[in-house]
Amino acid sequence: MKKNLGKADKFIRVLLALVIGFLYYKGIISGVLGIVLIALALIFVLTSLVSFCPIYALFGINTCKKK
Repeated sequence: MKKNLGKADKFIRVLLALVIGFLYYKGIISGVLGIVLIALALIFVLTSLVSFCPIYALFGINTCKKK
């Protein structure tokens, strides 16, 4: 897998995952919506860790700086 996420993208994804986790923990979001958002947050964290987003690859988007 070729990296296609830059530092800013990774930071935003982790930040959104933390916000979603906090809102779920506090009970502000719950039910099916909460479960879907938690799954999305996990995907955000996973893609940030591996620096690869399959949707970006599908559309040819690359925010990673070239070396």
